[in-house]
Amino acid sequence: MSNNIERLREFVATVSRVVTQAERDGSGEADVLAQATAALSALVAHDDWLPEEMARPHPVYYQQHLLYGDPLDRFSLVSFVWGPGQQTPVHDHTVWGLIGMLRGAEIDQRYRVEGGRLVADGEPALLSPGQVAAVSPTLGDVHRVRNAFDDRVSVSVHLYGGNIGRIRRHVYADDSGATKPFVSGYSNALVPNLWAPEPKA
Repeated sequence: MSNNIERLREFVATVSRVVTQAERDGSGEADVLAQATAALSALVAHDDWLPEEMARPHPVYYQQHLLYGDPLDRFSLVSFVWGPGQQTPVHDHTVWGLIGMLRGAEIDQRYRVEGGRLVADGEPALLSPGQVAAVSPTLGDVHRVRNAFDDRVSVSVHLYGGNIGRIRRHVYADDSGATKPFVSGYSNALVPNLWAPEPKA
């Protein structure tokens, strides 16, 4: 894949403008999500911009690579790299989030806690390249995500309304729905330099 980093820079600039404007005029979550969804849809419509080091799988664990973190922790952008058959535990986010599918496919199963146990909330949803899905405490925030394939890597791009790697959130027990707090951190030690000058021809 070529590395058209300009697409990523433009996306980050767009989301920065969206959250800044929302702070100024008091826009609600729905307005922010609508604009951010349009921007993320445009980003994942092309698969020529993600740095290859942010798309490498681990043989055992899915990878959560920070692509950009807003200096004020208003949003973060992450690539999720799924090896064959890999999946998350059931978890929440506590902030709004958007999932854009770039390569392969994911299966998203939503949950709710009912009668002291964890139950599926609707049917599993298949997310294919170019599609975007939303989560938030107001829309439904508890789910499990897995690679739809057992024989290939899938990659998605997630935008969150906070620094997701340092937010205290929860995993849910499969039987009782009991919660356990966790902070995910990030798989990568370094992040792409989006603002480096373009190399001279």
